[in-house]
Order: sequence, then structure tokens, then C-alpha cells
Amino acid sequence: QVQLVESGGGLVQPGESLTLSCVASGFDLTMHHMGWYRQAPGKERELVADISRNGGIINYADSVKGRFTISRDNRRNTVWLQMTNLKPEDTAKYYCYRRRGPYWGQGIQVTVSS
Repeated sequence: QVQLVESGGGLVQPGESLTLSCVASGFDLTMHHMGWYRQAPGKERELVADISRNGGIINYADSVKGRFTISRDNRRNTVWLQMTNLKPEDTAKYYCYRRRGPYWGQGIQVTVSS
């Protein structure tokens, strides 16, 4: 069955960095558009970044442009979200997602606080 397993979250201070990983299984990653969403308490889930099957087309939310980078390695069945210069407003639960379906991971918490 389709599984998306996130890792790499945690508590960091403003200005620091984190890299989230999403390991996919149960399907051929090369055939799927992937991405990351996040949801903060009391807010709707929002798209952070997504990436096409071969990585040629990438989109970012305006709030993370220039700070976050999404990437993928289909041979390793992994999608990453590199987050730099983190801000308190980046605090949320982050979800890996597969557009066709859609399918979601269980989510991982990122907290940015001094």
C-alpha cells in the first residue's frame, strides 16, 4: 500500500535550519508529482512546495520562497524539504503528499521558537 513517512522535524530557534525527509513506498515514485503541505493550529492546510515527476517544475508558497528548497531522488524513493532561516510563523505540522490520490504522510512537527 502507499506509504509516505516523514522525518527530520523538531524544535529550532529562529534563523536556524531543518531538512525534512519523506520516504515513499508502495508505488513508483517516478510516476508521481509530490509535495509538502503544512498546517498550523487553527489554520487551514497550505501548500508549501511541490515538485514534478522529474523535478523539472517546482512551485513554492510565497511565504517560503528563497528560504525553502524541495528536491527528490527517485532512485532513493525520497523527497526532501530543506528549510533555512526558519521563522516562528513556519511552526506547523508538515505533511508529505502525493498529488494523485491524494495520499498524505502522518505529518511531522516543526516548531520555531526562541
